[in-house]
Amino acid sequence: MRGSWTMVCALLAALALGVCQWLVYVYAPVERSMGLVQKIFYLHLPLAWWGLASFFVVFAASIAYLRSRRPWWDQLARAGAEVGLLLAILALVSGAVWARHSWGVWWTWDPRLTTTLVMCFVYAGYLALRGLELPEQRKGTICAVVGIVAFLDVPLVFVSARLWRSIHPAVFAAEGGGLEPEMRLTALVCVASFGLLWLALTALRARQLAVAAHIAHLLMSRHEQDA
Repeated sequence: MRGSWTMVCALLAALALGVCQWLVYVYAPVERSMGLVQKIFYLHLPLAWWGLASFFVVFAASIAYLRSRRPWWDQLARAGAEVGLLLAILALVSGAVWARHSWGVWWTWDPRLTTTLVMCFVYAGYLALRGLELPEQRKGTICAVVGIVAFLDVPLVFVSARLWRSIHPAVFAAEGGGLEPEMRLTALVCVASFGLLWLALTALRARQLAVAAHIAHLLMSRHEQDA
């Protein structure tokens, strides 16, 4: 049942992303100063937002694991970290391409860029920690604590452009963020479409981890019986 639900979500995401292509390249107007390069925004924004959402999943699942000790929450936290790190790295890469055209450089130590880079390093370390040879329950406990502490950087990424002087644009500011109505609609549809993809990827990866853990348990039981 879970596999069927994930497949339906993936198919809906594929259809929605197809609609996004039409919205991005046909419906949304070309920005006057940046031209077609501005279209990267419709990819960059969902990647960044759903990357942050993934790390919130790590945070929430880590708390749930410490309270219940159920392996499923630990597997969900790992899946969220893997998907989130992938999306955050893609957001940085797409942002660098955009920055090269807009600011004339591939990278600048802007507060939001810097905090995002630190966040990527933190969650890369979190995933490296999961590769250590430790008893599963002990490793799950350590990773859960790290997953909770690591989340401290996520709100900082979100508010960094407002806390410090930043050249990073505010997309949906109180005054509208400078987006035309067609651009705003396209951006929101792209965020929703990537949300379906994110949900499918996270659910699929969590299911893969659960199946792998079940197989490992069966093999260990078989080995003990043979011994």
